[in-house]
Amino acid sequence: MISFFTPSFFEAIVEAHIHWRERWEKFEPDATLSIPPERFTDAWSELMLRLKGNYPFFHPSYAGQMLKPPHPAAVAAYVATMLINPNNHALDGGPATGQMEKEVVADIAAMFGYDSFLGHLTSSGTIANLEALWISREVHPAAAIAISEQSHYTHNRMCKVLGVRTVEIPCDNKGKMDVDALRSLCRSENIGTVVVTLGTTGLGALDPLPALVELRNEFRFRIHCDAAYGGFFRLLAERSESAIHGDIFQSMSSCDSIVVDPHKHGLQPYGCGCVLFRDPAIGIHYKHDSPYTYFTSDELHLGEISLECSRAGASAAALWFTLQCLPLRPDTGLGPVLMQCRKAALRWVEMIRGSQHLFVLLEPELDIVTFFPKDDTWSASEISQLSDRVFRLAMGDELQPVYLSKLRVRTSFLVARYPKVLRDQEWTTVLRSALMKPEHFDFVPELHRRIEGFVGRALKAARTS
Repeated sequence: MISFFTPSFFEAIVEAHIHWRERWEKFEPDATLSIPPERFTDAWSELMLRLKGNYPFFHPSYAGQMLKPPHPAAVAAYVATMLINPNNHALDGGPATGQMEKEVVADIAAMFGYDSFLGHLTSSGTIANLEALWISREVHPAAAIAISEQSHYTHNRMCKVLGVRTVEIPCDNKGKMDVDALRSLCRSENIGTVVVTLGTTGLGALDPLPALVELRNEFRFRIHCDAAYGGFFRLLAERSESAIHGDIFQSMSSCDSIVVDPHKHGLQPYGCGCVLFRDPAIGIHYKHDSPYTYFTSDELHLGEISLECSRAGASAAALWFTLQCLPLRPDTGLGPVLMQCRKAALRWVEMIRGSQHLFVLLEPELDIVTFFPKDDTWSASEISQLSDRVFRLAMGDELQPVYLSKLRVRTSFLVARYPKVLRDQEWTTVLRSALMKPEHFDFVPELHRRIEGFVGRALKAARTS
């Protein structure tokens, strides 16, 4: 095992950078860039103090939001490249990292089953989705875009930016887009694009992509697949032990566009998104006549197929190096990492089922576990109050904290799963954990033990208040 995050390792990165710089003649940095040593020291001390306020995203006790620590290999490559600071907008700004980007994007496209494609990395999944929706508008300028009620909130916001009307499709009692509702809508509305989500932010649900592909044959809309969170689970589609809906992921090759976030399950630092289009001909929508950007090569520049201009070449180098070390394969490389996360979710669900006061909200399809505490009465208000108490106790414990997140769901959604629940309020607060680290598999029993303890304390406080 290589020793990462040691002084000697980062010294090697700096030494390599110095050696690279020595290829050119020396010069003296301008005096305006100098910082007095005492000012640097004081500012550094303040920075270190402020950084202590972060949650331990690297640790398995952090089981809250969609925050996954970058692999040390990605960090090393990012830092080494950041010292050079290439810009992947044009080959002139990033000749080496531009080529790396093309290679990794081709690898990702192949993972999804795209034979031909147009695509690139972006600074985030939000920007990647914006770009895909922009192309949807250009292809069907007068049509609406259909999104599910569980899709990421930014889709509606981005459509407002683009001046495109959105139509919200209800979901079924598993958090998936209701295909029948979409079919009815298509009969009365001009729908140009349907946004399919593979790995919804709240529940981690997978929209029924195969059925939507069939529906497209009838109504001829585009399918944009927002797989920012779940896309890399495509690697597990053929592994029966993963209990993944392989047919859903195998249908991704039929989508007109796909977004995936390497800075989620691709082990990358923020921000690194990726957008892919199945038909390279959509490149016509990017055409422009900038007179100053491209001059060293007749080869296609990444900036010619991107809404963004400046993009960090370090992101491409980090992803390229990571995939050299952990390739996109189901049984080696990145596949086993994802498998451990999936197994962690299934393991915890089984433990929750054996609990007296914890209940599973929804069977996880990926690695997001949603659950709630309950006392003797089945009411939405009590469940919400207990969830809030458990959340505060878990996050605030000084010795053995558990970092969770909360999720608001419609009480009707909860009642569909548990008919005994009293609908005394419209929304119910439950608890949510994204088990994104492979270390979570071994840590799940400890997570469960701690949560059970916090539930016991919350129930005791509720009964005495």
